[in-house]
Amino acid sequence: MHPPVPDRRAFIAATAASFLAAAGARGAVAWTAAPWVITSRRAYDLVIRGGTLFDGLGGGGTELDLAITGGRIAASGRRLADRGTEEIDARGLIVAPGFIDVHSHGDGNMEEDPRQESVVRQGITTIVVGQDGSSRGPRARAAGGEPTDPRAQSFNAAFEAIDRLQPSVNVASMIGLGSVRAAIVGEDDRPATADELARMTAMVEVALAQGACGASSGLEYTPGAFAPVAELIALCTPLSSRRLPYATHMRNEDDQLLESIDESIAVSRGARCPLQIAHLKTQGPRNWNKLDAVFARVAAARAEGLDVAFDRYPWIAYQTGLSNLFPVWSKDGGTPAFLARLVAPGTAARIRTEAIGKVDLIGGWDNVLVASARAAEDKPAEGKRLGAYAKSIGSDPYELSVAMLRRNNGSVGMVGFAMSEENLDRILAHPYGMVCSDGGAFATDGPTRRGSPHPRGAGSFPRVIAKYVRERKALTLEQAIHKMTALPASRVRLADRGILRPGLAADVVVFDADRIADTATYEQPFGYPVGITAVIVNGLIAVREGQRGAQRAGKALRPAP
Repeated sequence: MHPPVPDRRAFIAATAASFLAAAGARGAVAWTAAPWVITSRRAYDLVIRGGTLFDGLGGGGTELDLAITGGRIAASGRRLADRGTEEIDARGLIVAPGFIDVHSHGDGNMEEDPRQESVVRQGITTIVVGQDGSSRGPRARAAGGEPTDPRAQSFNAAFEAIDRLQPSVNVASMIGLGSVRAAIVGEDDRPATADELARMTAMVEVALAQGACGASSGLEYTPGAFAPVAELIALCTPLSSRRLPYATHMRNEDDQLLESIDESIAVSRGARCPLQIAHLKTQGPRNWNKLDAVFARVAAARAEGLDVAFDRYPWIAYQTGLSNLFPVWSKDGGTPAFLARLVAPGTAARIRTEAIGKVDLIGGWDNVLVASARAAEDKPAEGKRLGAYAKSIGSDPYELSVAMLRRNNGSVGMVGFAMSEENLDRILAHPYGMVCSDGGAFATDGPTRRGSPHPRGAGSFPRVIAKYVRERKALTLEQAIHKMTALPASRVRLADRGILRPGLAADVVVFDADRIADTATYEQPFGYPVGITAVIVNGLIAVREGQRGAQRAGKALRPAP
């Protein structure tokens, strides 16, 4: 059986203490017992005055000043005497740890635009990427043996590239088990050989040694969908000694939801590692009533000694590729084989039947919104409901979907409307639920303003407070902040993030609890949130009153040992 699960508050307290001890050993500061004020009197880089400070651990707020020097929190206390080179008046506002997005795709276009505007402007200061089985390293290898993507031949190289880019927010990354399978086995639907499994396991070991903060799978996507449970257990076993999580986009989130929960728990049990169920949902109206059974399985696993938790974005629509409506078996061998099967006499009819069944599950073609397409012919479809758009051009929606996939080499983005608002309340409020965006980064200007992205990429964290705290009262403000800060930080062992305490990293968000709100919608996704006064990343002001700071201060993060 698993050893007892360590308490997350104990982890945070212990790691914070280690940072304080290290600071004292260097002779940098002298600490008093309370109220966390440095005994030597000097000016700070930045002081945030008079805000209601929530430390991230789930307790209520206290009116305190917060001082920052050298990228770290230097002091907090009532009416700190020493001044800051810069000061922020936070009277009447909330001061919280910078939000941590435990499931993000915000690194996908960093090379194009390292500003990451839609991420940082919603108060996120750290993103955890490498999700759904896909990460920057390792990448699939071409016939000559060289990686097809030169950005990242290893996690060390990936982190070095991130630091050179100087993104707006910090980036931690998991190792994608789909990327591992692609690099060794390829796109074929077959078991790995013993030698291949050993090589894949070694890849995971190396990635973890170089700073990966967990391992992820995308079991609805290829080639990860071709991995059996035994392979997943083998690849996740290196996580155990490091107490890092296996984060899974499960094999199914609708009719086989409970079976997929059971499979995910079986991997955690077999590998003796924590389990993070990615973007937990009950998809399709006929599956909405399964949430009680999901929670019961989580509770039973935790009673057994397994460390099981989950995350969710605050929307009832998901985003994926249009190809996700089509059966996994049809993608054996990669994209060219899939596109050929769509029209081949021996497979076309079966694929059509299964794909239309999936569409019926979520309520029809008008619950499919086209998010992105590369082909010029299909650009008019972006932002349109596929059923209505097909009708407007005199086409059958299924035939149009096939034609779009073939014209775009399989790369068409979609948003699917399939979830329950009441279930979302319960998922966000659950003690083991965390907040994520599952979104990418984009901007209202520049190269990343394209297509019709899911609004979760621009407003998920403000939306939790505006809709689920303020409007629906599904959870309290202190609960929401905890689920956005200390809880996800502890999940991936980011020891000096997610909590406001002297000696820890100065990632901070200042906002008006009565005004904070998302503005992005499915129809108009390019809108930034309102009600956020300031975002500080590693001690530097990234956003203040809607204006960007002069420097980007994000960097690659590795988990604590």
